[in-house]
Amino acid sequence: MRIGIVGATGNIGTALLRRLKRAAAEYDGGVQLVGIARRLPDDSAEPYDGVTWVSHDVASGHHAELVEALKGCDAVVHLAWVLQPNRDEAAMRRINVDGTAHVLAAAADAGVSQVVCATSLGAYSPGPKDRLVDEDWPTGGIGSSHYSRFKGEQETLLDDFEAAHPDITVSRIRQALSFQPDAGSQIARYFIGWLPTPAIHTLRIPLLPFPAEFIFQAVHADDLADAYWRVLDRRSAGAFNIAAEPVLGPHAVATLVGARRWLPIPVPLVRALVDIAWRLRLVALDPGWVDMARQTPPMDTTRARTELGWSPTVDSLSAVRELLEGMGTGRAIDASPSMGPRS
Repeated sequence: MRIGIVGATGNIGTALLRRLKRAAAEYDGGVQLVGIARRLPDDSAEPYDGVTWVSHDVASGHHAELVEALKGCDAVVHLAWVLQPNRDEAAMRRINVDGTAHVLAAAADAGVSQVVCATSLGAYSPGPKDRLVDEDWPTGGIGSSHYSRFKGEQETLLDDFEAAHPDITVSRIRQALSFQPDAGSQIARYFIGWLPTPAIHTLRIPLLPFPAEFIFQAVHADDLADAYWRVLDRRSAGAFNIAAEPVLGPHAVATLVGARRWLPIPVPLVRALVDIAWRLRLVALDPGWVDMARQTPPMDTTRARTELGWSPTVDSLSAVRELLEGMGTGRAIDASPSMGPRS
C-alpha cells in the first residue's frame, strides 16, 4: 500500500507516521509513505526517515505538481490545516478551504482510490451539551469561529467530491482536540502566543473560575493515528467521531489544576476577556474558540468502536496532562519545522 500524507510534519502527521511505520512491518506487501509538506523535516530523524518527501504548498494551486506527488498512491490522508495567523482569515482560507479543494482535485486526477480527510468536532453545528451526538449531526459549523466555519465548508467540499466521484472511498475523521507531549511548544504557540508557560503542568489553584457550559473532548495523538490506520486498512467509508473518555467539563479541569472547587462564571465575560487579550496580542487564542467551547456538542464514538474496532489507550484527562507537561517543559521535535521549539 502506498499512502500520501498531506501535512505530514505536524502533530497528527507525526503520530500517523509512527503508526504507519509499525503497520508496515505487519501489512502484506508493506507500506510506502509519501510525505507532502510546505516545509520539509529532517529526514534523517525518526519518524520522518524512510519517507519520500515532496515540498508543496496546498494553497498554491499548482495542480500538476500535486498530482505528480500523488501518482501511484492507493490512498491520500489530508491533514494540512493552519490555526494561525488567525488575524488574516483570507490567508487561512487559502490553505484550509482552498487547499482542501486542491488536494481533492489532485487525488481524483492522480487515480487515488481512497481519500481520508481530517475534519473535526468543530465542524458540527451547535448542539446539546448534556448528551452525545453521532455522525449524523449537522456539520454547518459555528459561524463566529473561523476554525469551525472553515471545517463546515470543508465538509461541504467532501460532500460534493463524494457525489462526483462515487468510485473513490471518502473517509472523514472528526477528531477531538488531539494532544501529545511533543506538541507542547507547537500548541502553546498556536493558542497562548508569547506568554511563558514554564511549570504550567505544576499549576495548582484553590478555586477554578470556569463556565459550566464549557464541555469538550480530547484524544491522544497516538490513539487518533491508530484510528486513521484502521480506516486505511479496512478502506472504511464515511465519518468517524474520534475522542477519548471522559468528556471534559468544569470538574475535570478543576482536577487538572488541583482546584478543590470551581466557580461558575458567565460565558460572555470570558469571551469579552479573551477578545480583549487577543486584540491586545496578549494571547493567540481568538474569541471564536470560546464560542466553540460553549456550543459544540460532545461526540458519540460508537461507530469507530464497533466498525473499526478502535478504542483509546489513553484517557482524555491523561492526554491533557501529557500536553500540559509538554508545554511546561517546552517539549518539541527539532526535526519538524512545525513542531519545533517555541521562541
